[in-house]
Amino acid sequence: MSSTPIADLALVSDRHSAGLIGRDGAVEWLCFPLFNGPSVFARLLDDEAGHWTIRPAVPYETTRRYLPQTMVLETTFRTGSGTVVLTDALLTGPDDGGHRLGVGVPHLLARRVSGVGGEVPMEIEYRPRPEYGLIYPILSVVEGGVTARGGAEWLVLTTPVSLSIGDCSGYGVFTVREGETRHFGVHRSTLQETPARVWDQAELAARLDDTIIAWQSWSSLHQAYDGPWRDLVHHSGRVLQALSFQPSGAIVAAATTSLPEWAGGERNWDYRYTWVRDASLTMGALWVAACPDEASDFFAFLTTAAPSLGKDRALQIMFGVRGEHDLSERTLPHLRGWRGSRPVRVGNDAWNQRQIDVYGELLDAALRLERQIGDIDDDVRRFLIACADTAAERWTEKDQGIWEMRGEPRHFLYSKLMCWVALDRGIALACLLRAQERVEYWRRTRAEIRETLLREGWNDRVGAFTQAFGSDALDASALMMPIVGFLPAGDSRMLSTIDAVADRLTDDQGLVYRYRTADGIDGLAGEEGTFLLCSFWLAQALAMSGQVGRARDVFERAAAYANDVGLLSEEIDPGSGELLGNFPQAFSHIGLINAAWAIDEAERDCGPVGAGRGNGDGRVA
Repeated sequence: MSSTPIADLALVSDRHSAGLIGRDGAVEWLCFPLFNGPSVFARLLDDEAGHWTIRPAVPYETTRRYLPQTMVLETTFRTGSGTVVLTDALLTGPDDGGHRLGVGVPHLLARRVSGVGGEVPMEIEYRPRPEYGLIYPILSVVEGGVTARGGAEWLVLTTPVSLSIGDCSGYGVFTVREGETRHFGVHRSTLQETPARVWDQAELAARLDDTIIAWQSWSSLHQAYDGPWRDLVHHSGRVLQALSFQPSGAIVAAATTSLPEWAGGERNWDYRYTWVRDASLTMGALWVAACPDEASDFFAFLTTAAPSLGKDRALQIMFGVRGEHDLSERTLPHLRGWRGSRPVRVGNDAWNQRQIDVYGELLDAALRLERQIGDIDDDVRRFLIACADTAAERWTEKDQGIWEMRGEPRHFLYSKLMCWVALDRGIALACLLRAQERVEYWRRTRAEIRETLLREGWNDRVGAFTQAFGSDALDASALMMPIVGFLPAGDSRMLSTIDAVADRLTDDQGLVYRYRTADGIDGLAGEEGTFLLCSFWLAQALAMSGQVGRARDVFERAAAYANDVGLLSEEIDPGSGELLGNFPQAFSHIGLINAAWAIDEAERDCGPVGAGRGNGDGRVA
């Protein structure tokens, strides 16, 4: 089974697919040509599922970084005899500067080995295992490379080093001296595409340089945030861009599947899809750390992927990156999982859950983009009206909640809150939607939801808003009440809820759980770690209530868990402090960006940030 620490991984992306590379120069995970496509290398989930390693053949020490303003990874190996730098990137396409980042990519992982001091003996091991390790391809040596034949994919390794072939694997050794550079690449195609090929050294060198320039061009055009933790915020913006699918604007929740919420447990899900629930949080984060174009692309994808709504047709909660609806889940029994965490899953059955919060998240996203969508077509206008109407009709229903509980449906507070948001944002957008005749109905229903939330959601025994009506369980999603403008953060009930979460829903380090799994409310066995997004929510709510010092403390505590190249996982093991869950996690980087912005606003105002509705520039009104 795989035991690579999640913190040892670094992301590379071409905005179509993603790879994860370890500190030892091993490509532990790579899916072509889509984020949710079958893997070519998946040693992260099983030692036998394939990897591609380039590293010194002698003892070494490692440091890593991303090249400035890019998602191009640089790993420096220092040995007793010399120093080598390994540069890794999924290549972007020709003329891919600025907004074109990710257009026309060749589906090629390029690797540059450069000697910067002395000389270093190196080794390369190449073990492609397509379709999540099911296929052991036939490898053949050709001039300048190695081909891999088997299944639906055609892989071609470009290598200036001769490899010996055996057991469907290649192995070679070489020496790199100061001033020498060698380029490697694995190129992928299918039988229906222009065949993958061997690339010459000059061509690989030029395209790798172009990829660096393309990322820097995107960053310089898009990233203007100049508040606290500027570098973290900008880097998180690039991570979100790296997790976005260029042809559609969809943003996947993470680059991986089945990295568990608890080592050895069953809470192992496929996160390589895009969730409607992330929409409003993502809009705010993209406004701060990227630009309106990325936010508009994501919103356009959501409104295109979603079907028509009706009495018996609810809004689906998640989609594939190309807008696919059927994401049926299956297990891969041949994979042993990260640290024995089974089952390994592909697909996600949450796609057919009922979650009534999604209408509020879509309409909140629409309001943030009001200036950009002023010329929406009639189909989108009717769809957004239907979202508000459906929230008004369905808010009394039980559902599975934001955390996609696999137990019985309940009356979750967050779901009702987001139905209130749907109507609140629908009223604000009524003129744009040409839906003035709906406003009175929406206002009445919004008032009814508010009254019910304040009556049924508040629990005097707990001294806080709780997870569901009639429940004593705390849930970090209650922190969203001031963030979406339902109550001011300084309201006594919100202050009490914030304190309850901080005091009773945290681990010994002060990181926040989503809820207590020991309460047995989610229909799953086992435990999970603390949830980084929820920790950033706590920081954001504290900032909005004027408690800036506490907000800073919580923020810095959570942000400190970023690995050496600034990537955040979904969760943290409360005992060991180790990263857990799918990686890197978009939600965590979204939370970091939004919390940093809220703290910056609070410090600028020298007092609590207002808790009003978000407006078109992504700021709180």
